[in-house]
Amino acid sequence: ESVPVNALVANKGTPFEDLPPLPSWTLVRMVATARIVMPASMVRLSAGRNSLSQAEQAMCFLAGANSIFTGDKLLTTANVELDQDESMFDELGLKGKAPFGGGSRRGVPQPKQQQQEHHVESLSGRETAELASA
Repeated sequence: ESVPVNALVANKGTPFEDLPPLPSWTLVRMVATARIVMPASMVRLSAGRNSLSQAEQAMCFLAGANSIFTGDKLLTTANVELDQDESMFDELGLKGKAPFGGGSRRGVPQPKQQQQEHHVESLSGRETAELASA
């Protein structure tokens, strides 16, 4: 199973456009709760991740996130650039694994709007986690 954890992205023209962003600790608690309730699931940091600092994303990984979506754009929102994610993974000691479906490995540019799933070793090194490329 895969569980996306989204932070609100207050897009103009939507009923929520004037809402303030969620505090990062709220997202960390959501990730920790998802990990406890669904221990075998891939807990994915998804929409709104681009508003988090590298340290805040690291806290989400420590709280139990083991997957992120990468690529230029999610369904309706901008996303973190692939080179920024690669830099973060290097800094945090995350290592890419072969993607599902025989696609290319992390670090090799993917065609825009094509989703591929990759595995990433967790911060603790105790499990294999997943990294999806959108």
